Amino acid sequence: MNFLDTFFNTGVMLRVFPMLLAGLENTLYLAVTTLIIGSIVGIGLCIVRLYAPAPLNYLAVAIIDIFRALPILVVLVLVYYALPFLGIRLSSFVSAVFALSLVLSAFTAEVFRSGVQAIPDGQTEAARSLGLHFPAILWKVILPQALRIAIPPHTSNCVAIAKDTSLASVVAMPDLLKQATDAQALTANPSPLIAAALLYLIILWPAVRLVSMLEKRMSRAR
Repeated sequence: MNFLDTFFNTGVMLRVFPMLLAGLENTLYLAVTTLIIGSIVGIGLCIVRLYAPAPLNYLAVAIIDIFRALPILVVLVLVYYALPFLGIRLSSFVSAVFALSLVLSAFTAEVFRSGVQAIPDGQTEAARSLGLHFPAILWKVILPQALRIAIPPHTSNCVAIAKDTSLASVVAMPDLLKQATDAQALTANPSPLIAAALLYLIILWPAVRLVSMLEKRMSRAR
């Protein structure tokens, strides 16, 4: 077999395309769920780290540091294979969402912390002088400005996590990579992996360009 028949066999790609499409649907569902949960939890961790009393502050710092330091693959394996020894059994999808959301939330917390700390203290003091309580200051003054600062790096983290959803295949999650690997075994041809790589590229390349556009826009705004 020549190079094209081995790696770009269109007949094989078309034959396994329904499998890849099912895997792509699972991957998108996993990515969207993870991004929503991880972003919300990450903002919550950021607020706890900056404004909570000392015990909760230390706990938030520990969670952020641990899950920024641990490889995603290790977190996935621990969640899926170790928790059953504690009597907690999660499906492959829930395990993947849980592990990926923990990692994303840690990075989100740090990104938003940088955004909050970049806001001049005078704005908070001015809001207090107007009689606003802390929840209102946080919601109306701090978070909107921090969001604008944090959007480019947070979007970059989201793209990275969306790409890392491919690691969910190690916990038997039938995502795009898992389906492509199964298709490769069935056809004895690596073309399904190339097709999966092209699908990842089609989805993630626009997201990568979006990150670049947001960074340029923020640079001009500053």
